[in-house]
Amino acid sequence: MHALVLFRMSPLLTAVLLVLVFLVSLLYSAVGHAGASGDIAAMGLVGVPAAAMKPIALVLNLFVATIGTFRFYRAGYFSWRLFLPFTLASVPFAYLGGRITLPTHIYRPLVGVLLLYAAYRLVASTLRSAPTEAPNPVPLYAAILWGAATGLLSGLTGVGGGIFLSPVLILMNWATTRETAGVSVAFILANSIAGLAGNLTAVHHLPPLVWTLVPAAVIGGLIGSSLGSTRLNPSVIRRLLSAALVIAGFKMIFV
Repeated sequence: MHALVLFRMSPLLTAVLLVLVFLVSLLYSAVGHAGASGDIAAMGLVGVPAAAMKPIALVLNLFVATIGTFRFYRAGYFSWRLFLPFTLASVPFAYLGGRITLPTHIYRPLVGVLLLYAAYRLVASTLRSAPTEAPNPVPLYAAILWGAATGLLSGLTGVGGGIFLSPVLILMNWATTRETAGVSVAFILANSIAGLAGNLTAVHHLPPLVWTLVPAAVIGGLIGSSLGSTRLNPSVIRRLLSAALVIAGFKMIFV
């Protein structure tokens, strides 16, 4: 608890972190993500203690994901049919994954490579001459199995589950691009609530720095989710999602 409460940052580093959090929230929210992986990478760059990163990222996730869920839902890009089976299967496994610690030298490179490969596939999909936007039905067993696997992987790695859910929804043609963003951000919100609740049972307090960062995350989330839900075409959104996955992938491998 003391590491979370007592650490201090210089005004310059705090200002740099505010800018990074804003940019992360803007980029990730435009593609239906909340930016936990980017926020953690940004905090690592400016020297935030490791013990404080997880609760700060989860709180920022809650704000950005709430904004994104509202925006994409109002724009008509949310599907209960997709959301429920993936999320109901994911949440308990995310909790289970959070209780398991794998050796750092094993899970970080593996997950980083997975994210970079997903980014490559999404970029490749934007180069098709006539990409389809008509989604295929999702088999219930596939939604449950992938939701559970995604939740477990999210809990094991500490990154948002949306970066694992979004690629499969698009690559399997289970949802349109914007519907993928709308479902993914709500999926992240549900898992972030569960993750923060579990984290607070252990640390009991939130780092004060989080309340300095929340306004930057909210502003970035408002701008990004507005662009993603109303103005950006699907090809641009896929490229932005690829960029987000590249950032997360390199973060897992090198940061």
